[in-house]
Amino acid sequence: MDPMAPPSTMDVGQALLARRSVRAFRPEPPPAALVRSLLEQAARAASGGNLQPWRVVALTGEPLRALVNAVTGSEAQEAAHYPPGLWEPYRTRRFQNAEDLYRTLGIAREDKAGRLAQFARNGAFFGAPVGVLVCMDERMGLPQWMDLGIYLQSLMLLAVQHGLASCPQGFWLRHVQALKRELALPPHYAVAVGLALGYEDGNAPVNALRTPRAAWREWGELRGWK
Repeated sequence: MDPMAPPSTMDVGQALLARRSVRAFRPEPPPAALVRSLLEQAARAASGGNLQPWRVVALTGEPLRALVNAVTGSEAQEAAHYPPGLWEPYRTRRFQNAEDLYRTLGIAREDKAGRLAQFARNGAFFGAPVGVLVCMDERMGLPQWMDLGIYLQSLMLLAVQHGLASCPQGFWLRHVQALKRELALPPHYAVAVGLALGYEDGNAPVNALRTPRAAWREWGELRGWK
């Protein structure tokens, strides 16, 4: 796809269906003007009290390589990505997602080294040519974390519209201190989530993964309609 081509005419519903977490990318970076445009447009996301609590850093080329190297050499911290003692149906969903992912890569359940190696690819943004780090003042609360989620979803849907692929990453919470130093963040700021961004490698087996969604009856209700 021409990186300077205009966005597709897909609507929001089509972008939602097309968006997925991509874990293998082509090496060429999207143009800086396009990346900035997407980051700026995403800032139209809803924000309680219009706080707009996000601070965003996008890296490519040598700055991205330097950050990846700095994190690779740093000690990982504990980071709770899921509640302890995860219960049903969430436990099964998480387990099945992992099994489906490793199956696309031909990594057996007993291959711990293979699974760890794949997990470690998070630290290189899965080879994406652009790494986006969304930061927030650590004094903010749960409602502002919700704002960040809305910003991130807006960014990912805009990326789809412009022919780009992405993968949101909670992995970077394991290296908050190293990222603070490497990014020279202002006082109180820390990385909240990362995003691998670029053009999808359509030949990579891992990108064949398609995750299901639970049926409406499992989580939804309509009340008040006759």
